[in-house]
Amino acid sequence: MRIILSNASPDPIYEQIRRQIQGHILKGELQPGDALPSIRNLAQQLQISVITTKRAYDELERDGFIETVTGKGSFVAPQNREMLREKRMNLIETRLAEVVKESILLGLSLEELREMLELLYREV
Repeated sequence: MRIILSNASPDPIYEQIRRQIQGHILKGELQPGDALPSIRNLAQQLQISVITTKRAYDELERDGFIETVTGKGSFVAPQNREMLREKRMNLIETRLAEVVKESILLGLSLEELREMLELLYREV
C-alpha cells in the first residue's frame, strides 16, 4: 500500500492518510481481511507521529472501512456491495464538486465542462 503525503496540501496529514487508504479500499486494491500496517510501522514509514496515524485509523474504523482487533492489528472490513457502491458514488460526487468549483473560478461554462467530461469519458 502506497501513501504519499504532501506538505503543500491544505488537508491535515491524518486526512491525507485516511483518504488514500479509503481510496485503496474503494478501488479494490485492498480486499476485506487484508491487514494494514500497524499504526507504529506506518508512522515510522511516513516519518510522522503515531498519534496522527492513529487518528487516521480511528476515522477509517468509525466510517466502517477497517476493523481493529486488539493485539492483532487493523484489517479491511467486509463491505456490503450496495454500501460500497454508495461510498464510491459519494467519492465521485466529492471530486466532481471540487472540479465544478475550480471550473467556476476559471470561468468555464457548464457546456465547456460537459464537453471536457465527455471527451475524458470516451478516452477511458
